[in-house]
Amino acid sequence: MCLILLGYHTHPRYRLILIANRDEFYSRKTAPLDFWEDHPDVLAGRDLEQMGTWLGVSRSGRLAAITNYRGPEKSGINGSSRGYLVSRYLIDGGSPGDYLGHIAFHDSQYNGFNLIVGDMSGMQYHGNRAPGIIDLTAGWHGLSNHLLNTAWPKTQKGLVSLQNVCQKSGDIDTESVFDILADDRPAPDDSLPDTGIGLEWERILSAIFIKSPHYGTRSSSIILIDHHGHVQFWERTHPIPGTSCSQPETRYIDFRIG
Repeated sequence: MCLILLGYHTHPRYRLILIANRDEFYSRKTAPLDFWEDHPDVLAGRDLEQMGTWLGVSRSGRLAAITNYRGPEKSGINGSSRGYLVSRYLIDGGSPGDYLGHIAFHDSQYNGFNLIVGDMSGMQYHGNRAPGIIDLTAGWHGLSNHLLNTAWPKTQKGLVSLQNVCQKSGDIDTESVFDILADDRPAPDDSLPDTGIGLEWERILSAIFIKSPHYGTRSSSIILIDHHGHVQFWERTHPIPGTSCSQPETRYIDFRIG
């Protein structure tokens, strides 16, 4: 996952509005959004190489999402897949704080990550490039490949656009939200961060929707959870360049938290 934008207790109808883009190598095999056969309470897409996920919810109201942290320091720890951090939370019991406290003791096992977890009691954030655990306050939050609410161009632009869509009416036009997530315009050079990957890649990765020959935005997601526990989950899977598929596929699943 490369971009997560969310509104938490900002809307009269929805306690949570979360939208996200997952960026990944085109060669990485992935299953689309569905309830998992081996864990029927988990609703998520799935990385078929490591069997974890980047974003998901459970029938009990647990939610988790992750992004990679991109910085000048080198990655390359030969450790556990970061997708396990999401799937374990969705599958296991325990509060968000207890789970993140446990993860914090094992941060060194993973390359850089940012993890958001929550349930009906609240939401929290932890990253292994930032100290401590942060309670998400009511408001709008953005997360890309740096720390929570870092003012990167894509997070700022995306949050402004999302707030505009959500303020128009009581209902949220999901196609307008998908339009936000499909914005492939790079940020101006003078606003780019320096994360040690060179100017060309900083430009490519500055767009909300990423395109390159071998890596890009694989799917876009929208999750709406209202104040009565009704969960709505859309996932739009994008065609991989060079394949016979030319049109995106959108899946929609909803349920009530039980």
